[in-house]
Amino acid sequence: MGDFARHWAACDNAVLPGRRLELSLNGQPVGWVQPETAAALGAGPGPADLHDLGSAAKKLADLGLCRVRHEAFDIRATPDGPALGTVDRGALPIFGLIALGVHLNGLVRRADGPWLWVARRAADKALDPGKLDHLVAGGVAAGHTPWETLLKEAAEEAALPVTLASQARPVGHLDYAMERAEGLRRDRLYMYDLWLPESFEPHPADGEVEAFELSPLPAVFERVRHTDDFKFNVNLVLIDLFRRMGVLPDTAAR
Repeated sequence: MGDFARHWAACDNAVLPGRRLELSLNGQPVGWVQPETAAALGAGPGPADLHDLGSAAKKLADLGLCRVRHEAFDIRATPDGPALGTVDRGALPIFGLIALGVHLNGLVRRADGPWLWVARRAADKALDPGKLDHLVAGGVAAGHTPWETLLKEAAEEAALPVTLASQARPVGHLDYAMERAEGLRRDRLYMYDLWLPESFEPHPADGEVEAFELSPLPAVFERVRHTDDFKFNVNLVLIDLFRRMGVLPDTAAR
């Protein structure tokens, strides 16, 4: 396995269904739960069909089985399907629900080639504190589109004016299913490129980022290749960037 393929292997590592039972909301399959979780919810030994995931999530949080993040996310049967309800973001992994996110490659053209803005996550972040991240990245909260989320996160995380952020261009999406300590992550990440003027300098605006650093793309390439310095899913988006920019063959990406 190549140096880059290991990042995909680490993220897309879930075997479904495995031990998990299908979770339905009012008869519509939406996720996967461990048998122990189904038992805690009072479900039978087979697939679990619930009518209110919000109440179920609160019960699991009260039992200490998941944490509450006080942010509602939409429940979907498929990444591009309609919202079937909402649930606290902290319960997404224990239910194995689909989550949407956005990631922005903040790029700068220089005489020696492209450079990339890199963020360092705050030390008090619950997930992967201190890891390197994109200039802008975040989950799509209930009732929002990926584009709306991108503009919102750009202002909140990097003080990026909407006049600049709105110049971002969608470049695709990627999906993975990942086993984590908190449960099963089934994520779809919508990816964007934004070429920024050399005069622009981002500033941490909401406390989620400690600092920003502008790095030559070859240096980022080597860091992804040889280290785990970046947050786990950021590596996947950067691998896609390297592939699209012609510095990484398709056969080496996965």
